[in-house]
Amino acid sequence: MNTGTVFAERVRDIVRTIPKGETRTYKEVATAAGSPRAARAVGTLMRNNYLEDVPCHRVIRSDGRLGGYNRGGIEKKKELLTLEGFYTN
Repeated sequence: MNTGTVFAERVRDIVRTIPKGETRTYKEVATAAGSPRAARAVGTLMRNNYLEDVPCHRVIRSDGRLGGYNRGGIEKKKELLTLEGFYTN
């Protein structure tokens, strides 16, 4: 099965390392993957991610807003982050 580019795999590997109760911004993930100007590409990868072992709900926007979530929308993302002890509002 083709899992995408080297960049995409790097992004997924980085997101897998985000601990419960923590988040990273799309830009932080892009920078860690070696492409600091690729925040939108990270967003696209997360939007299209359905791998159970990639906690894409832990990736948020640089302005602190949650951004989208392809497995139930923003309310589901908020719920998951709340359960992990990150999001309390």
